[in-house]
Amino acid sequence: MQTTSTILMVRPANFGFNPETAENNFYQQSDNRPADEINRLAKKEFDGFVAMLRDQGVQVILEDDTSQPVKPDAVFPNNWFSTHPDGRLILYPMFSPTRRLERRKDFIEDLMKRKFQVDEIIDLSFFEDDGQYLEGTGSMVMDHQSKIIYACFSERTHGIPLDYLGKLLGYKVIGFNAVQENQGILSPIYHTNVMMHVGTDLAVVCLDSIPKASEKQAVQKSLTQAGKKVVPITPKQKFYFAGNMLEVGNDGGEKFTVMSETALDSLNVGQIQLIEKYSTIISPSIPTIEKLGGGSARCMMAEIFLPRG
Repeated sequence: MQTTSTILMVRPANFGFNPETAENNFYQQSDNRPADEINRLAKKEFDGFVAMLRDQGVQVILEDDTSQPVKPDAVFPNNWFSTHPDGRLILYPMFSPTRRLERRKDFIEDLMKRKFQVDEIIDLSFFEDDGQYLEGTGSMVMDHQSKIIYACFSERTHGIPLDYLGKLLGYKVIGFNAVQENQGILSPIYHTNVMMHVGTDLAVVCLDSIPKASEKQAVQKSLTQAGKKVVPITPKQKFYFAGNMLEVGNDGGEKFTVMSETALDSLNVGQIQLIEKYSTIISPSIPTIEKLGGGSARCMMAEIFLPRG
């Protein structure tokens, strides 16, 4: 099952620029506007996004961030947990100490109250003690149908916890290096889901960000063998979050590819037509969240694959 019709989203309480995460997320840009104004705009963008999903019949579980402790990135819950059809829920080791505060037991309890079956909680946060990180479905893009994990290595995505998770899930791991240019310097792309998306029939990927020919070939070959139609995007499009997409469904069996308005505006006609061949596009306007948070639409959605009890 590659696509779910139920996602969890967290309405921000103190959204803002986080200097800790900006160390290696070059998509983040600071802003001189008052904190209250930034937070108000982020909430407005968030609410508009939720409404667009619900209008299409996508089930959104809405959780509220708490005002204390301050968690400027709480709007991106996909980094701290993932859920799986066998009833497992996995907690992930996070690079930024402020982001570790986002792990919320009450969210898990709420899922259980909603009759989702959580048979086992696997807590990988112990890797933080050794400076090893793996930030959920930001660090990894999963092809659940073919049981493959794609991951580009960075300060937030380390090989040891990645291999550990691969063995735990029984998934093949395809690890590679992907880079972007920032002020004339090549740096690792902080999260795989910035440069890559895998849906049921389609894969959107910035192959040009993978400098090593053998790794680029391995990614492309794996996607093709898995039956995915590969849609390449350019490094410039990636900068506009064109790789940061997620395929979701509704109870009627319709498929949607969710990307921000920024991402959609960066795509050419041919790319849009290919995506629309397989799904309907949903494109919320979230410029404040993208600019200050350095993440886009996909990062705001945590997929719920748990069985119903």
